[in-house]
Amino acid sequence: MAERKSFLMRIDPELWAQLEAWAQDDLRSVNGQIEFLLRQAVLKRKGQTAEARQGSGTKTDIPGDTIVDPPE
Repeated sequence: MAERKSFLMRIDPELWAQLEAWAQDDLRSVNGQIEFLLRQAVLKRKGQTAEARQGSGTKTDIPGDTIVDPPE
């Protein structure tokens, strides 16, 4: 597994609770959810939305990220 950078983050408790609930809905840890959201924001900023690349099953230029088809 690729090495990861650790850092501390201060976050509003209400926002944390919302992220925690969202992460549970998506079957992720809060850390995984935050990382997922940050990756999506980077793709959007670069003009590569997940919708435009969805279904390609190819890796993005973000380490560890692959767009796959959703289950039917």
